[in-house]
Amino acid sequence: MSKTLKSAQTLVALRDVRISEHGYDEMAADGISVGEILAGIKDAVLIEDYPEYGKGPCVLVLQKDRMGLPVHAVWGIPKNTKSPAVLVTAYRPDPERWEEGFLRRKS
Repeated sequence: MSKTLKSAQTLVALRDVRISEHGYDEMAADGISVGEILAGIKDAVLIEDYPEYGKGPCVLVLQKDRMGLPVHAVWGIPKNTKSPAVLVTAYRPDPERWEEGFLRRKS
């Protein structure tokens, strides 16, 4: 498992979370609630791991909403810190851009 994902899951469980303005905008546009994103991280599946990202380590994960529909979320930890978990964005993946299962981008 990704160290960043594990850290984000632990921080969310501790309620040490920040949501970016962009994250709020994307969730609102796709009808996704903060509660379902926070609840869904415990079962998140890693898609991409960016441990050396410039703003701090982050991950792209597949989560499910309360209806079991797929949601992509980007979680990060600010550079040179151990908290909070930052929800950068969360959105409904476009089936035209992702293979079945939403874990791999189409070529």
